[in-house]
Amino acid sequence: MIIGIDLGTTNSLAAYFTEEGPKIIPGRLNNHLIPSVVSIDEDNHLYIGETAKERGVIYPESTASVFKRSMGTNKLFQLGGNEYSAEDLSSFILKALKENAEEYLGETVEEAVISVPAYFNDSQRKATKKAGELAGLKVERIISEPTAAAISYGLYQKNLNTKILVFDLGGGTFDVSILELYHNILEVRAVAGDNFLGGEDFTQILVDMFLKKHGLNIADMDSKTLSHIKKQAEHCKKGFSEQKSSLLQCNIKNELLECAIDINEYEKECEKLLERIRKPIKRSLADANFKLSEIDEIVLVGGATKLPIIRRFVGKLFGRVPDTSINPDEAVALGAAIQGAMKERKDAIKEVILTDVCPFTLGTEIVVERENQRMEAGHFCPIIERNTVIPASRTERLYTVYENQNKIRINVLQGESRFAMNNLSLGELLIEVPKGPAGKEAVDVTYTYDINSLLEVEVTTVSTGEKVRQIIKNKNNHMTDEQIEERMKELSYLKIPPREQEENKLLLFRSERMYEESVGDTRRRIEHHVHQFENALQKQDPNIIKAARAAFKEALDAIEEDQRLGFD
Repeated sequence: MIIGIDLGTTNSLAAYFTEEGPKIIPGRLNNHLIPSVVSIDEDNHLYIGETAKERGVIYPESTASVFKRSMGTNKLFQLGGNEYSAEDLSSFILKALKENAEEYLGETVEEAVISVPAYFNDSQRKATKKAGELAGLKVERIISEPTAAAISYGLYQKNLNTKILVFDLGGGTFDVSILELYHNILEVRAVAGDNFLGGEDFTQILVDMFLKKHGLNIADMDSKTLSHIKKQAEHCKKGFSEQKSSLLQCNIKNELLECAIDINEYEKECEKLLERIRKPIKRSLADANFKLSEIDEIVLVGGATKLPIIRRFVGKLFGRVPDTSINPDEAVALGAAIQGAMKERKDAIKEVILTDVCPFTLGTEIVVERENQRMEAGHFCPIIERNTVIPASRTERLYTVYENQNKIRINVLQGESRFAMNNLSLGELLIEVPKGPAGKEAVDVTYTYDINSLLEVEVTTVSTGEKVRQIIKNKNNHMTDEQIEERMKELSYLKIPPREQEENKLLLFRSERMYEESVGDTRRRIEHHVHQFENALQKQDPNIIKAARAAFKEALDAIEEDQRLGFD
């Protein structure tokens, strides 16, 4: 059996698929949510979940939480005299979920679909997969949390084209994703987010308000006292669900300190956090090229979306009431379980094809010309833009910039800054070109990016045909050289320039033939439509080209129909 797992920053849970649909697997303590907390005592005894969370209030120095934010990094957590990575700690949570599922289901569980934030990069996704393997699970798929949520809401069963915005605010991460469903394809159109924004930050606001009101300095607090204040702040935050004022009470040095907080006062203190939420929403809509009015469904996911302050903010921002028909704590796990059922090809589930996108822009370093023909180095040239549906291949032609230049260096970069130095360098390639005047020689730089986190960089000298090639893979990618080569062969069709693809060549040849057969205004009409189509081909975006091809064909059909009827 394949189970679905939502490995959360604050809480984690698992689900499985039945003939009646997906169901949450209850925990040993009969609770669906298992706190993502690990604690180790002096005898190296391991505590997971609720027990670890309670112990952490008393022994915070030997307890770890919110470690999901450190996935894919080198950060180590010191517990019980040992050091653990975020992957290690996550594997303890996953193993507990696995064992709990086996006890509940009465059978061995060896496979899982695990969800991650949509804005997780390659390293973070691979680290999550590694954590699953450390827990003894074969990770069938890493699925983005918003995609899983969309599936759980049954959006994949809709017949008409549907545009979906998933607003996912969990304990430690925030994602907004735009998805589009057509036929049986659920395509991620854009993702944006903040890996360091979540419900924990809204709790911290209450902690800060409490300390300020009582004139307390956080630097004077020991970890145990801070842990106690944070726990009480969490209770205070939940109190806003039932009333407009909530009480924060803490026992500090045997003195009971109280702080009554009004929800309007709290909301004002949260303005900076709410503004951080607004930016990824704007960015994702812009990247998807959608207006908010074009969105058919708005779905809330993540425990933090249960906060009245968040729901009120979302309602004002979107101008409508979002869908909250499924418990936002459970939507992702339920969707992951459905994806597992799709993998097993269960008869009760409708097959759906899921696509993913490149979360960060891939490009190279270039020199640009400024005033007075001054050349300025260190600029970034995007080749595969963020939110491009993958797998994808794009080509950019670059020219020599100096007299008698005989080499061109390709610095492979990942990031969004217009300056190369602010982006992450993934590798370098050097290719020789014949000496000549500046701008005479050129190279075609082709990036091919795959869902397995493989980036192939191929550089071709235009005048000689000489090529250099390099495969850049994530350090956690364990594919062999033979497997990588086989995968790149499978993707070779992507490298065919759009102009050379048969369906595009057919229309270009047809337009050329029609142009030669026509005169006057008809020629100018054909030339206009050819120019528009060629502009679309240069963008190398399959969706743009597909739409432009349909429009180009329609225009040519109309011209031929006019000629047949004698209008031209």
